[in-house]
Amino acid sequence: MNIDTVVDKAWTTKCFRELADAPVSALRGVSAADARALAKAFNVVSVRDLAQLEFVKWAQAITTLADHEQPGPAEIAKETLLDEAVEMTFPASDPISVDAGITRIEVAPEKVDACSDHQHAARTEASTEEGVHKEEELAAH
Repeated sequence: MNIDTVVDKAWTTKCFRELADAPVSALRGVSAADARALAKAFNVVSVRDLAQLEFVKWAQAITTLADHEQPGPAEIAKETLLDEAVEMTFPASDPISVDAGITRIEVAPEKVDACSDHQHAARTEASTEEGVHKEEELAAH
């Protein structure tokens, strides 16, 4: 990245120490009015002040962690049940039987029989409730 893409033209020849102490209006896209608003709201005068602002650090930490957060139990349960429901509706992975006009459809032993539990509705509700309870317990701690 070239420095001229992030600072105004008047600041492109400055070193990084000078840019750190430059007013925030030196940043491309930050107007003098924006700089005054930052100074009034957060006491941010320089680029360094902006970089060290607690709210900026918190926002960066939250977004970094959000990008690496693992799905919760309810989300995993919903995804698993959705995958199983799609498989029962459209058994694309099942091999074709010997007779070309018939596709063999088998239900894995761990899956609920679709005849008695259409699209795993009861299992979905139970799993979702279980996941919600686990998330509530985790949030309480």
